[in-house]
Amino acid sequence: MKNLKNYISYFALLCATLGYSQILFTESSISQGINVSHGSTNFMGGLAFFDFDGDGWDDLTYASEDGEPVYFFKNNNGTFNPIAINFTDYQTDTRQINWVDIDNDGDNDLFIVSNNASNRLYENDGSMNFSDITASSGISMNVMSSWGAAWGDYNNDGYLDLFLSNRDFPDALSANLLYKNNGNNTFTDVSVSAGIDTNNHYSFCASFFDFNNDGWQDIYMANDRITTENILYKNNGNGTFSDVSVTSGTNIAMDAMSTTIDDYDYDGDLDIYVTNTSAGNYFLRNNGDETFTNIAPTNGTAFYSIGWGAVFLDADNDGDQDLYVSGSQDGSLGDLPSAFYENNGLGIFNIPTNAGFANDVAVSYSNAIGDINNDGYPDMTVINKEPIDNFLWTNSCNTSNNYNWLKITLEGTMSNKMGIGSWIEIQVAGNKQYRYTLLGEGYISQNSGAEFIGLKSNTIVDYVKVKWLSGIEDIIYNVNANQTVHFEEGSTLSANEFYRNEILVYPNPNNGIFQIKFSNEDNHDLEIYNIHGVKVFDQPNYRSSEIINISNLSKGVYFLKANNSDNQFIQKIILH
Repeated sequence: MKNLKNYISYFALLCATLGYSQILFTESSISQGINVSHGSTNFMGGLAFFDFDGDGWDDLTYASEDGEPVYFFKNNNGTFNPIAINFTDYQTDTRQINWVDIDNDGDNDLFIVSNNASNRLYENDGSMNFSDITASSGISMNVMSSWGAAWGDYNNDGYLDLFLSNRDFPDALSANLLYKNNGNNTFTDVSVSAGIDTNNHYSFCASFFDFNNDGWQDIYMANDRITTENILYKNNGNGTFSDVSVTSGTNIAMDAMSTTIDDYDYDGDLDIYVTNTSAGNYFLRNNGDETFTNIAPTNGTAFYSIGWGAVFLDADNDGDQDLYVSGSQDGSLGDLPSAFYENNGLGIFNIPTNAGFANDVAVSYSNAIGDINNDGYPDMTVINKEPIDNFLWTNSCNTSNNYNWLKITLEGTMSNKMGIGSWIEIQVAGNKQYRYTLLGEGYISQNSGAEFIGLKSNTIVDYVKVKWLSGIEDIIYNVNANQTVHFEEGSTLSANEFYRNEILVYPNPNNGIFQIKFSNEDNHDLEIYNIHGVKVFDQPNYRSSEIINISNLSKGVYFLKANNSDNQFIQKIILH
């Protein structure tokens, strides 16, 4: 095993010396002391390449088989050390591991999914001490053959909700579940009232994402049997979902293992990559009209092996999204064990022979990206079946091309604290890129909490804009490259939003006392409604910049309607 890893590292170094490629990954688990695998169970568990203690360095968390602990590796300025976390580890066969702030208190709580025992939710006291609150949380402690967990805010109330994927095979008794976060460390099962199908679909995982850009998070499920199609649930914006799988073209009957979400072509809508058996993976391009087209056979990413985890990443920071796919074949029969696909900049993908992965013959499953040394180049970790330990692929591209980069981190105030479900838009040299924030993606994995953006040789970003689930937009201009930019929701509201909408509410968010400015300075009749459509305030003949006081109302989201003889404006108001 160690000889194999040393050979991989040597091969990568040789490629660098000969200058074969600008993309270069080096397997560094031995040098980093990561000597663990998931074990020998089928389909393996997940991992997180996520900063669990909030010190600014991406840490590693690995699931493991029955009888073995969850493994935690703390990142100490680029060097990993195994640590013990203060929590009760039941040493079950763990699948998904989520670091998630369920209560918006600024620290990461822990959710552990098991397929042979109860799922467990642990609350962080702020000092990395964890209490098991599963029983009081309302999340079922039944053994449901659970596999994947995804978190999003389906009702836009500022708290992260849970979608639990249950792969109950062969009994087919446990359905997938949608849990509403009540904001007080308890959850309510709203699956039936929300329209989630109560049949078992052998689901490995799912993702929350906004496929039609209407501001509400939808759900896509990966179902592991050709007898049950994948499902796309469209969020109706009223607490319910509609199954639009057929009309959208996402109703694929396949052995689906992943839901990998990103905007690979930078057209402002989200695409889906789904791994499969040798019949071929699916690359579902979003057509922008609530339909998708499979382009995997034509863009080179069909894989035609047994794929599991997949992740989009701009490996060399050249401004386009590449793709990495893990597989459970060892290559001995000619099948791909894994594949790194390089984007040629036009959306066509090829497998370079000299990117450092040539001798990766491990049986691999989940993967995730993070940043080992905070150099702005995404690194990657992969969970393997024994006897080969988990991989840690260090990105060495910064030594060969020196392309520039930007990392974006988010902190919600009215939206969920982690900023999940936010759109990030940047423009550099007149060209736009987009990122979307998820929690629970790929094949039961969790990527870094920072979004990576490659800038090629550009040193200045024209602007960076964040659109939060609350509807608030923050924007900053003329951003220097090669830094991590942190956005706090509502801290950089731009007058551009005012000029675009001809109305400015300021401050927004606010404590109930604010002003409104209209571009035409005319008087308007005002009405304010709560999220249930009930009118809570009206003022006729409002003059621009007069002070409004609705501080008697509860915190939350409201909608302002302003009318005059010529125009009608609607604007969201956030009270905190």
